[in-house]
Amino acid sequence: MLDHLTAVDWGQLLVPDSSIAEMVVRGTLTYLFLFVILRAFRRPTGQLGIADVLLITILADAAQNAMGGSYESISSGFTLIATIVFWDRLIDYLSWRYSWFTPLADPPPAVLIKDGKVDRAALRRFKISDEDLLTHLRQGDAERPDDVRLCLLESDGRISVLKR
Repeated sequence: MLDHLTAVDWGQLLVPDSSIAEMVVRGTLTYLFLFVILRAFRRPTGQLGIADVLLITILADAAQNAMGGSYESISSGFTLIATIVFWDRLIDYLSWRYSWFTPLADPPPAVLIKDGKVDRAALRRFKISDEDLLTHLRQGDAERPDDVRLCLLESDGRISVLKR
C-alpha cells in the first residue's frame, strides 16, 4: 500500500535521460546566448557583475530542474551544472590570461560625465535617470555634474565619480 512512497527507481534516478553531449551543447549554447544578451544590455546592478548574476540564475534553474524532476536523472542535472561552471571558469581564465579577451567578457567603462558635461546618449543607452545619476554623484561627494571631472559606469555595474 505504501510501497510507492518508499520505492526508488535507481535506473531512472542515476542514468541520464538524454545524451551527455546534447546536455553539454544545450548548456553551452544557453550560457553563451544569455552572456551575450546580458553583456549587450548592461546597466547599474550594484556589486555583482553580469557573469555573476548569469551564473547564479542558470545554476539555480539547472539545480532546481535536477532536484525537482524536470530531468529524469540527477546525472542530467549534474552534467548541465558542470557545463555551466566550466564555461564560467573558462571565460574568467581567458579574461585573466589574455588581454584581448577581457573586453569581450567585461565591457569597458562607459563615460557618463566628462569635465562636467553629462553624456545624455549614454544615460539613455544604459537607462539611467537624472535622479539616479544625481544620487550617485552625492554618494561620490559631488553636488552637481559641474563638480565632476569623470563619472563612469563600470563593467560591474557600479558608478564611480572622480571630482575635479
